[in-house]
Amino acid sequence: MHQITSPRPATKKKSSKSFWLKQLHTWHWMSSAISLIGLLLFAITGFTLNHAADIEGTPIISQKAGTLPAPLLKQLAAAVPTDAKAPLPAPVVQWVEANFPVRAGAEAEWSAEEVYLAAPRPGGDAWVAIDLATGEASAEITSRGWISYLNDLHKGRNSGGEWSLFIDIFAGACLVFAITGLFLLQLHSAKRKSTWPLVGAGVVIPAVIAVIFIH
Repeated sequence: MHQITSPRPATKKKSSKSFWLKQLHTWHWMSSAISLIGLLLFAITGFTLNHAADIEGTPIISQKAGTLPAPLLKQLAAAVPTDAKAPLPAPVVQWVEANFPVRAGAEAEWSAEEVYLAAPRPGGDAWVAIDLATGEASAEITSRGWISYLNDLHKGRNSGGEWSLFIDIFAGACLVFAITGLFLLQLHSAKRKSTWPLVGAGVVIPAVIAVIFIH
């Protein structure tokens, strides 16, 4: 009686393909879950930025005033730097942020008469000025609306280090999503004849537009 041997190489090859297919699917759905909201945000703001002139918002400007307490004014006067730019003392930063809707940790511009703090923000602008003699503080806050706010988040404009870190993580997740998607296209392309023509169209169309219409 002849012993029938099983085709082990074919089984091993099939098992290896199944393993990598499972890994690709896992990484693909995980990266899509991480980047989903970011992709929606960047897709919508890509449209609004492309049509920024047509959906321009009306700026809303508000002004506030206050007086720096005498103990803090003494600290501020004692902290006058030799350079024209330096951060405010920590207690003054806390007072400013408690009384005005701004982030006051950036460098301020110092002169003999006042301290001027520019506090740009996503979707708007702001500044605070403190008189070094009287402690009188004034602020102006400009808001350009939610569309401008989201557009600035898209560009990473005046949005802080935490948002910059999020953009880096989001970009990495998008790369994983795209690369695993490309490998999945390769694995399924034999059953989907339009795969590579569509991928090619995605490369050729923007390239042709760039070459012909962008100068």
